[in-house]
Amino acid sequence: MGKGVKIAVVGGVFAAMVGGAGYGAFNLVSAVNGGGGGGGPAETKRSGPPDRDEVGKTAEAFFGAWEKGQPERAASYTNNAQAAGGLLAGYGEEAHIGGVEITPGPASGTSVPFTVKATVSFGGKSKPLSYASRLTVVRGETTGRALVDWKPSVVHPELKEGDTLVTGESAQPPIEAVGRDGSVLTKERFPSLGPVLDTLREKYGARAGGTPGVELVVRRAESATGETAADTPLLTLAEGEPGKLRTTLSARVQAAAEKAVKRFAESSVVAVKPSTGEVLAVANHRADGFNAAFQGKVAPGSTMKIITAAMLIDNGVTSMNGPAPCPPSAVWQSQTFKNLTGMEPDEGATLADSFRRSCNTAFVKLVDEEPLTAESLTREAQERFGLGRDDWKTGIASFDGSVPAVEGPDRAANAIGQGQVQMNPLNMASVTATAVTGAFRQPYLVSPELDDRQLARAKGLPAGTAAQLRQMMRATATQGTAREAMAGLGGDIGAKTGSAEVDGNATSDSWFTGFRGDVAAAAMAQQGGHGGDAAGPIVAAVLRAGS
Repeated sequence: MGKGVKIAVVGGVFAAMVGGAGYGAFNLVSAVNGGGGGGGPAETKRSGPPDRDEVGKTAEAFFGAWEKGQPERAASYTNNAQAAGGLLAGYGEEAHIGGVEITPGPASGTSVPFTVKATVSFGGKSKPLSYASRLTVVRGETTGRALVDWKPSVVHPELKEGDTLVTGESAQPPIEAVGRDGSVLTKERFPSLGPVLDTLREKYGARAGGTPGVELVVRRAESATGETAADTPLLTLAEGEPGKLRTTLSARVQAAAEKAVKRFAESSVVAVKPSTGEVLAVANHRADGFNAAFQGKVAPGSTMKIITAAMLIDNGVTSMNGPAPCPPSAVWQSQTFKNLTGMEPDEGATLADSFRRSCNTAFVKLVDEEPLTAESLTREAQERFGLGRDDWKTGIASFDGSVPAVEGPDRAANAIGQGQVQMNPLNMASVTATAVTGAFRQPYLVSPELDDRQLARAKGLPAGTAAQLRQMMRATATQGTAREAMAGLGGDIGAKTGSAEVDGNATSDSWFTGFRGDVAAAAMAQQGGHGGDAAGPIVAAVLRAGS
């Protein structure tokens, strides 16, 4: 917004006025009460939300200082001058961004959208940069001044707390990630793969044989676990030579997964090949951009009953055709468990019956049968399904589930996928793959031969247990709670639904896992309702594409 443009505020809308010499043509300090140093007598401290005039003048002053490369002055118009000053200084010094022109749009209340046009220059190379962002003006708690509510996203919408902008030679060469059929996988074609491709580049760029280029990137802050996320490229000034990285992904299945998750907010899905453990698809549709499909840690609801049923069979408590009565309620150590509303009790039910209908009380009543202990479910998950040992090496960051041994009410809650159990779609797709084949094959996205990493091992299921799990999942898909979602799918199919209640949420998380031929998939949609409501259609769409 330089180049001789001055801003007036008319009814809360910015209007350009030709003339003058940009922001420097008038006294910015007087435009914002007490901003940036002297310039007139202090006004009475104000309260309440900023009015339209204050919003306009504050945004105008902030933009003007930013344009002129005055980070400290720009930061003085925010409610966190220290954080703002550091990031704004880095905008010019580390990101090498100059020639900044900012054009505000019409204000909406205290919110002001704007566009930025600038130039990134490094090592004799320059490229234009443009993007849109937004700021909000608030009342300073101690000063009463109208101030920009500071968030890193004000400077660039990709920035989060602790992130910085950096321009220089790439930390890793670019990669050309290809699927199992040789087709190129790009963020443009598969948007939800963006974080995955960034991570693959960070980890395997040097091994793939490329050469670095020059880029403007978002350098991510360390996570709470101390892990550093991959850089997010924003602009390429000089192309590097990409190295080819082969993945296990199927372009066809990935396309179906991307399309399916877009139908439901906060949803994620993973598909694997049970005979090998290869990951065929990973997709997320989330506001936070988090790869919940691989790294989520939430209760899986009744999809957990696959593992619990295996525990009951392996320990001789019951069998597919053995007793598993389904009363209307069950009490475990003073906590009452109930079934879904409308489920008819069945005191003569078998395990297959209670699994097919997803009867909570049947599983709760069986978890204290001899010889079961508090450690039995944990051992089943770890030794048979390879879960909860923190040793999966998929090729990117992932969480391999958690089934802690607990006493008290959570012992029963764990058995039905509540309590302290934590899973993600990757884990549950693997659980289904193990149930289908009887063998645990750790899922992976990049061949272990590329970096000589050792995949996790587990002993898998006895043949008889796996056969019973397959039969119960088949019945659930054709006659039980998964029937509607799986309708129309031919071949050998099976499934399990789940709904996980989360404290503070009125609607449960939707979970679903299933198989068709040599494809297993699992999905979750947080606050998506019953398993068949949201996660079920996602899994069905992926299975339809995968066979």
